[in-house]
Amino acid sequence: MKLKNFSLPFGAQIFKSLSDEARVRILHLLLKNGEMTISDLEHILDYTQTKTSRHVTYLKNSNIVNARKHDQWVFYSIREEVELVMVQIFNFLNKDTRLQKDQETYEILKSNRELAENRISKQGWSI
Repeated sequence: MKLKNFSLPFGAQIFKSLSDEARVRILHLLLKNGEMTISDLEHILDYTQTKTSRHVTYLKNSNIVNARKHDQWVFYSIREEVELVMVQIFNFLNKDTRLQKDQETYEILKSNRELAENRISKQGWSI
């Protein structure tokens, strides 16, 4: 679903959300990788749980990020309505070294997680 009516107040809210480096980094990771938990973001960004939660809550209250609860986990993702706007904004930031480093860290953690899951499943344990 695309954003049909991009109003000035909603546009201002998006730009306010992008006024903090922590939120820009969080949005970039969510845009590139889909759903993530606070724990995922906290490890990648090397922020405290409190700081990460505070910024994700800000993005959620700004209607930029969705939250989906599954068991004890809450998964956050960029709302479909604003995804196109975010893609356009991050097209300008795609060469930023900090954002590239965040993505590299995500890839390392993801591959480590897959290795651990594979090792556990071969031993007959369940996750």
